[in-house]
Amino acid sequence: MKRLVLLVTLAAAASAADNDTFLIRNADVYPVTSPVVHGASVLVENGRITAVGAKVIPPKNVRVIEGKGLRVYPGLIDSSTQLGLSEISGIRETVDIAELGVYMPQLRTIVAVNPESEHFPVVRANGITTAMTFPSSGNGNRIGSPERQVISGQAALIHLDGWTWEDMEVKSSAAMHLIFPFILRGRGINGNEGFAQAKRNYDRELEQLNSFFEQARQYQKAKAAARPDFKTDLRFDAMIPVLEGKLPVAITAERERAIRDALEFAAKQKIRIVLMESRELSKLAPEIKAKNIPVILGPTLDLPLSEDDPYDSAFTLPAELYKAGIKFAFGTFENEFVRDLPYSAAVAVNFGLPYDEALKAITINAAEIWGVANEVGSIEPGKLADLMVTTGDPLETPTQVKHLFIKGKEVDLTNKQTRLYEKYMNRP
Repeated sequence: MKRLVLLVTLAAAASAADNDTFLIRNADVYPVTSPVVHGASVLVENGRITAVGAKVIPPKNVRVIEGKGLRVYPGLIDSSTQLGLSEISGIRETVDIAELGVYMPQLRTIVAVNPESEHFPVVRANGITTAMTFPSSGNGNRIGSPERQVISGQAALIHLDGWTWEDMEVKSSAAMHLIFPFILRGRGINGNEGFAQAKRNYDRELEQLNSFFEQARQYQKAKAAARPDFKTDLRFDAMIPVLEGKLPVAITAERERAIRDALEFAAKQKIRIVLMESRELSKLAPEIKAKNIPVILGPTLDLPLSEDDPYDSAFTLPAELYKAGIKFAFGTFENEFVRDLPYSAAVAVNFGLPYDEALKAITINAAEIWGVANEVGSIEPGKLADLMVTTGDPLETPTQVKHLFIKGKEVDLTNKQTRLYEKYMNRP
């Protein structure tokens, strides 16, 4: 009986190993960090890429995937979503993106991720394997509101497949999210208060934010001193990696005034930052470049911020940042549009961004910005096998994803939409 159990266990282990060990052959491989290799093979063993090239000798009995006429790319990375946290925005019980409190750095997004979200299979079908999922405040535009969060918690970088959040984790704490205070241009925040009052509210919030950072520093010193009367505070404990420069602060700042103040705040507090969803960057580009601050851009298919802005201001912004030498990546910021991530990059190409840079903005640039370029973002030996096999260019809408791998495991590409399509196509 023991022998039978052992044989079954060994067979199961061998089967599991086979699932993440395979060879893709005769495909055009697009590593992103190096030139295209035509008619090449990619060998994956135990979930990691072990060889890439025209002459790869696989182990005996390895599973072979024929790639003739197909292309292999690294899985795409979306740098700002709420995947796993928000299912149906209009149904409160399915949304878990915020908690009560203005400063909540101790909140960890990763533990709230729902692996059964219907959003995951939908976006995987378009080649997206990894995403940053962010906490946020539903009242992020109400300066002076007691409900408004300023520090909403720790964003997580996750794979888009797994039984549990532990399976999905790439980096459980990839950034601290700060929604920077701002004032709507030329009027009070709610339209019924004067600009002067809105400015006073803004100044008060900024003073409180600086005060919170100072309290965190005092806590850091007290903890290091190991005083007998020291009491742990989870909020300030979570701030220590930020103060030590180990954890970047992802600052949501859209308008020029907010971006400028965010840069001054970061310099004063001596923290690493990533600018999120910033639009009015042109005048500040030299300073952003000089300080080596990366930017996460929102969808390029967006309207101008102001009525007198050029109609294509969002379309041309990626090319402007590229010319300024600023590292950037794309984020969709809303779950409904995550599957359109590659098309944000495609629009930018039509408005001046080099194609190779567009592809990097949804692969290796994102991995570098979030500190995981040694694991994902390109096709290189030693990295996790996050791969997509396509019929063509992933930035073009007719292209289909034929195979998708996350950590070397092939992922089912069916989803709610494909199930409904099959159901009604086969209707009697």
